[in-house]
Amino acid sequence: MNTTTAIRSLPLTRSLRGSAQTAVSRGEPLVVMTTLAGCVYCDVVRQHHLGPMVQAGQVHAVQLDIQDRTGLIQDFSGQQVSPAELARRWKARFAPTVLFFDAEGRELAERLVGVAVPDFYGEYLEARLAQARARLR
Repeated sequence: MNTTTAIRSLPLTRSLRGSAQTAVSRGEPLVVMTTLAGCVYCDVVRQHHLGPMVQAGQVHAVQLDIQDRTGLIQDFSGQQVSPAELARRWKARFAPTVLFFDAEGRELAERLVGVAVPDFYGEYLEARLAQARARLR
């Protein structure tokens, strides 16, 4: 896999519970990005922010397609649900929405909704990550 492909993609998960436990065991929040096929702003966040951070080992992040009603993943309580149902529960109606969770599924920082100011997105993301990391400790 070349670097460009790796950066364009964030991992999917079969278990938010397992992904969160892995992240928290490393002292990191689980970062979840909601996405849509063809979403240009989702691509910006993946290619220029979260993708490179995952590649560098700086964050543990996964993505969920908010229109996926057929795939099943384990939620934080161990139940099997679709990504679309999770997005509905979280009221994550816009893509991208970036959320920051602890191992129990509690949000640790204010979520990032959309990409209002692309030039400052990195700073907003870093601030939310710092807040989430502080709450984990």
